[in-house]
Amino acid sequence: MKNISIILIILLSLFSCSDFLEEDLSAQLTPEGGSLTTLNGLNAALVGTYSPLSTSWRRGLSSPHTHAILMGADDLTTFPASNKAPFREFDQYNVSDANGRLAVVWLGTYKCIQGANNIIDNYQDASGDEGEINQIAGEAYFLRAYSYFWIVRLWGQAPLVLESQAYDVASLSISASSEQMIYDQILLDLEQAISLMGDSKLAPGRVSKGTALATQAEVYLQMAGWPLNQADKYAMAATAAKNLIDNEGTYGFGLMDNYADLFVTPTSNNDGNREEVLSFTFAGTGDFFTFNASRGNPAMPGEDTGWNDYYSELGFFNNFPNQVRKDVTFQTETEFPKGSGTIIQFPDFLTQRPHFKKNQSDVGSWRNTNNLTLERMAEVYFIYAEAQVMATGNTMDPDALEAVNKIVRRAYGLPLNTPDPSVDYTALTQAQIVQEKAWEFAAEYSRWFDIVRLQMIPQIVAEKDPADLQPIGALTNYYLPIPASETLVNPNLTGG
Repeated sequence: MKNISIILIILLSLFSCSDFLEEDLSAQLTPEGGSLTTLNGLNAALVGTYSPLSTSWRRGLSSPHTHAILMGADDLTTFPASNKAPFREFDQYNVSDANGRLAVVWLGTYKCIQGANNIIDNYQDASGDEGEINQIAGEAYFLRAYSYFWIVRLWGQAPLVLESQAYDVASLSISASSEQMIYDQILLDLEQAISLMGDSKLAPGRVSKGTALATQAEVYLQMAGWPLNQADKYAMAATAAKNLIDNEGTYGFGLMDNYADLFVTPTSNNDGNREEVLSFTFAGTGDFFTFNASRGNPAMPGEDTGWNDYYSELGFFNNFPNQVRKDVTFQTETEFPKGSGTIIQFPDFLTQRPHFKKNQSDVGSWRNTNNLTLERMAEVYFIYAEAQVMATGNTMDPDALEAVNKIVRRAYGLPLNTPDPSVDYTALTQAQIVQEKAWEFAAEYSRWFDIVRLQMIPQIVAEKDPADLQPIGALTNYYLPIPASETLVNPNLTGG
């Protein structure tokens, strides 16, 4: 796997700035030399295992590359011209396997898996405090599961690598495993993570038992939909989510009272808040790779020195209810030219679209150190409600109804726990729950996965505003192509 990654880095330079792709593997912790037999060695290895998922630009999830690959959803679109062709391919369901954004996410997840395998294969022989060693091992199991969860949802069949490896020529001809095999392994790894980690929520940027429980519920929900369509998993998702909700205090989680407090703005910074179930932190040391580059410039309009990388489709914005949550989510006006006192509305932006204010951070740059929140407790509430409805044949449990109503009240700026007939639902369908979730998590790495598991692309294409980017050709596959940089090395890989 190490050699595959090195070859991938070389090939990626054909598509991206080579300065962003220089990688020094000389300091990588491996079993050879005994570095993984001590607590200090395992801690260092764990830091290196987290890193590939949060290395700006060249790999992982912390750059606008991730918004690009999720742009088939109806909450995201991009500029119809200029240098946004790689983004448009995803929005128009016409993705080339040479698209460099594919390789960034693929490489990040597999590099994380490589690090996790090193820890998993060696932690039992390490000396030191048993509780700390088990916690590290549990985090490694979680990170492997989480990486494969991204892979299987985006690519379907993919290589299932479960052992730490020095170079092995067989690695260059490994075949892709089925979706079922990958999901089975994800669940096994999550069970291991849950058994090894302690209850307490750790410092921001690290996962805990509650993180694994939340992800377990989400995995069950995904398995209930396409492509596995295992309807029995709805009940399992509901049980797992409800267990976490009932014990959220034990795990240090809960809903924030105000929607605006979830996001870093010039007037608010609540990084590490109780609603964060999984988030990555950033050091911001000054180089290109230590910032949360998915925020700031990529989400800002050009009139505010933004890059116009991603913003809202018109239909999604127009259908969004008028509420506090909408005001927090979108930027619809700006002063332009700066210093003129003239306020323009979004139809007069170059993009002619609202931008995502909640992703713009507190600095007018991609060089920000705000947390990248990947899972929130609100998602667990939605999972519980949807799964409960589907597991019981559309019979709405009062607790499941209240789970959604709490989030809806917050969306309107009302107290979470006080029923309000002016906004509360009295009954809910799966479609309504999924739509509320879409508004809650706009531009937060969520909507595309719901669209895929429920096979909603024909519906969202039919509902597109005519002024938004339209699909190119017929949609034949919900999966992305495996990056050409991988299939050139290993022709046995299939997918996409």
